[in-house]
Amino acid sequence: MVNFVSNTVQMKFIQTLLIILLIFFGLRILFRLLAPYIMRYIAKKAGERFQNMAQGYSSQNQPPKPEGETVIDEVPRREHTSNKNVGEYIDYEEID
Repeated sequence: MVNFVSNTVQMKFIQTLLIILLIFFGLRILFRLLAPYIMRYIAKKAGERFQNMAQGYSSQNQPPKPEGETVIDEVPRREHTSNKNVGEYIDYEEID
């Protein structure tokens, strides 16, 4: 009787392991078949999102302007100021 019970437990354990392995390998094969389609879908959605962001930015940032009118949006900043304590200017001549 004890041998029968331990044999049944062993069979259930082996059956559980086989089911887990079957599910694991089945999902692995299924993912390999579906991965290109999933990646294509993700890339398409990312491209659409970037395109929508770019269109929203360009339409939001630039109000409509009349044709032929020149508009300056920003005044350029002067980052480089000349330092008067650099030294004297030397003009070099090229020797032939």
